Amino acid sequence: MLNKLPNRLAIGVCLMALAGCATVTRGTNVSLLVESEPSGAEVRLSTGQTGTTPSTFSVKRSEPLVVTINKPGYETATISVTPQIADSGAAGAASNAFAGFGIGIIGAGVDVATGAIKELKPNPVKVTLTPQNYYSY
Repeated sequence: MLNKLPNRLAIGVCLMALAGCATVTRGTNVSLLVESEPSGAEVRLSTGQTGTTPSTFSVKRSEPLVVTINKPGYETATISVTPQIADSGAAGAASNAFAGFGIGIIGAGVDVATGAIKELKPNPVKVTLTPQNYYSY
């Protein structure tokens, strides 16, 4: 009986590792690409991150964002980016069922809590900036 304990312990550890499958396979952060036409516009995320288009930012999958893009001579563009359940995230969370009832429930809870089952939409953020109208009288 004692010689079977290490095997059972190893199996238990493996099953625990499967818990939160989407969290493991997809992670809690995602790369958000922001592009503009014309390029070279200033980008500011509601998280405080800044860059110049084209830019890529590492952001949380589960948190909504506001992306502000501006360039002198053009109207400022503001885009809302929202988390939505991803097809691949749902599949990862569903795979927790293979880990068994107790462990699977824990894994699914981890996936939901970390936001690993979500993706941001739109991603990439692509904006065509509108030139400002200058009127001279």
